[in-house]
Amino acid sequence: MSTTVTTKGQVTIPKRMREYLGLEPGSQVDFGYTSDGQVVIKPVTPAKKGRKKPSRFDALRGSGKGLGMSTDEYMNLIRGYDEDKDDPGFRNVK
Repeated sequence: MSTTVTTKGQVTIPKRMREYLGLEPGSQVDFGYTSDGQVVIKPVTPAKKGRKKPSRFDALRGSGKGLGMSTDEYMNLIRGYDEDKDDPGFRNVK
């Protein structure tokens, strides 16, 4: 993997490397070098092993708390089961 240094001395860390290190916008990194002259980049906070890419739905997870109803009641509401409760052909699902 290679990248180009800008006139300001900046580089873009390739996506595969950012994912491997668990870097996100705002992450801090440390630069160092080894005794044999190799350059090392490390996240300030170690990346969690097995970290998965966040889902686009993660930000919404848990946002339904405080609706004042149980999960079953909410699911029945959004599936329309309450509208069908008087239909003789509808099987009551619980």
